[in-house]
Amino acid sequence: MPFNFAQPAHSLSPFVKQYWALDNVMPQGQNHTQRIIPTGLIELTIYLGDKPISSDRGAFSSDPSLLSGQQKTPYDLIVAGSVSVFSITFHPPGAQVFFNIPMEELYDQTISLRSIQKEFVDQVEAELYEATSFSVRVGIMNQFLWRLLQKNGEPDEQPRLVNSLTQIDQSMGMVDIATLAKEACLSRKQYERVFKSNVGVSPKRFLRIIRLQHALFKKQTSPDMSLTSLAYDCGYYDQSHMINDFQLLTGMSPRQYFSDCDAYSDYFLL
Repeated sequence: MPFNFAQPAHSLSPFVKQYWALDNVMPQGQNHTQRIIPTGLIELTIYLGDKPISSDRGAFSSDPSLLSGQQKTPYDLIVAGSVSVFSITFHPPGAQVFFNIPMEELYDQTISLRSIQKEFVDQVEAELYEATSFSVRVGIMNQFLWRLLQKNGEPDEQPRLVNSLTQIDQSMGMVDIATLAKEACLSRKQYERVFKSNVGVSPKRFLRIIRLQHALFKKQTSPDMSLTSLAYDCGYYDQSHMINDFQLLTGMSPRQYFSDCDAYSDYFLL
C-alpha cells in the first residue's frame, strides 16, 4: 500500500513525530489484514474513506476522527474497500499538550476526538475531506494543532519528561526507572504518576515496549542478525525473555513475527 509521510511545522516538532496518509482502493472482494502492536506512541487518525474492522474490538466508533492511546495488546485490522486515512503520530508526551486530559485515561482505548474537541473537529474534518492533496492536509493539520497549542499551553511537567524520554531513546529502553526518577528530581512514586499522566502508560510497561521496538529496528537494519544476538543486543536477559515479551506485545514468537510481518519500528524511524 502506498504511504505518504511528512514532518510537522517546526513549532509543533517537539510534540508531533510525523504525519502519514494512505489512499488506496482494495479490489472488490479482497481485504488486507494488518497486525497492530504497541509502539509507545499515541495517534490521532482521521478516516476519510471506508473504516477497517478490528479483530477484537469490532467496528470503530462511527466518528471519522479517532484518538488512540497507548496500546496494551496486539490486534488485527481488516481493511477493505476504499481506504483514505490521514494520521498524526505524537511523540510520547506530545498528545497531552494538545488534548489536555490525563493520557492514562486513554490506555488501551480508542475514543472519538469529537468527545473532547468538538469545537474544532467539525471544521477540520470538512477541510480534510475537501483537500486535494496530502500537502494541503498537512497544512490544515498544522493550523489545527497550532490553535490547540496556543489554547492549552505547555504543561509544567513536560521539560522533565522530555529529558527523561531522551535518555530512554538514547539507551534504547535499557535504563532503570530509579535512575530516570532521580535525574528528573522526583521520587519514584511521583515520577510514575507524572509519566502515566503525560505518556499514558507506566514507565515499566513503556520500557518494555521500547525494548521491543528496538528489536524491530535492529532486525530492520540488520536482517541477518540471529535471534540470540538480537536478544542480547536489545537488553533481554536471554532469548526466552525476548520470546515472552514478543508473545505479550505482538501475540507471536520472534521467529513467527519476523516470518509473517515486516521488521519495522514505528518508534525508531530510519
